[in-house]
Formats: sequence, structure tokens, C-alpha cells
Amino acid sequence: MSDNRRLLIVYHTQSGTTRRMADAVLRGARHPDIEGIEVRVVDPLEADADDLLWADGLILGTPENFGYMSGAMKYFLDRVYYPCLDKVNGKPYALFIRAGNDGSGAVNSIQRILKGLALKQVQDPVLVVGEFDDDRLADCEELGMTMAAGLAAGVF
Repeated sequence: MSDNRRLLIVYHTQSGTTRRMADAVLRGARHPDIEGIEVRVVDPLEADADDLLWADGLILGTPENFGYMSGAMKYFLDRVYYPCLDKVNGKPYALFIRAGNDGSGAVNSIQRILKGLALKQVQDPVLVVGEFDDDRLADCEELGMTMAAGLAAGVF
């Protein structure tokens, strides 16, 4: 059996900017200085409870749609909620959101669901609001690196 810690990244994109954010998160999570981390990236329409149960940590990414998370992300959370209830308590999570408005609706709705699953937010969400700013990709990379390093070190 592997001693690797497992990080699940689930994200949805339509326009491609959330994909760019996810690519930066993944770069950070797979940073060469971080050892002992296995990363799995799954589309929310394909991810299921087994993926979440497999993971030691979770990063979710979504665009803000109509002041809410994407429908695909909501569909994922709906499908995993009851099968994972009381089975993922205390697992760490982080968020990245591409928002056209202020992003608060997407952040709050995801946090509310993950609080119900007793997951623990370990980083502030990376929220890119309005005009896309390439400089914010460094924040995404740092989010992935921090989560992976924290899992590898046993901090989370």
C-alpha cells in the first residue's frame, strides 16, 4: 500500500478561464519539491462518491453562474452528499472561483454544503472577479502547492 496522500481536484469550466486556473492549481499541487502526493483531476459530471472517499484532501473549482456555482458542480455535490455523509469528516478543502459578479453566492453555497459534510476549509478561496487577470494564476498555483504540501507534511 502506498504512503502517498491523495488530493482530488474537481473543477468545471465552459469558457476556459476556470481551466487556466485549474491548470495553475494542478501545477502547484504537482510542484517538484512536494513528494508523496497523488493527484486525481476529475470533471464534476464524472466524479462520484468513490473519488471523494479516496481523497485525503479536496480542491473545487467553478465559474460563478447567475451568482451561484456551476450546475455541474452542484450536480457533483448532490450526488456525493449522502453517500459521503459522516465518512469524510475533517478532510481539508479549498476553492477557486472565476466570478463575473462578486463570487459570494458561489462561495457561500459551496461552503454551506461542505460544512454539512463536515469538511474543513484550510485556505481562503481564490476568487478572480471581473476582468480575468493572469497575475491571479500565481494565487491559484499557490493554492494547489499549499494544499499538497500541507497534506504531504500531515498538517491537514
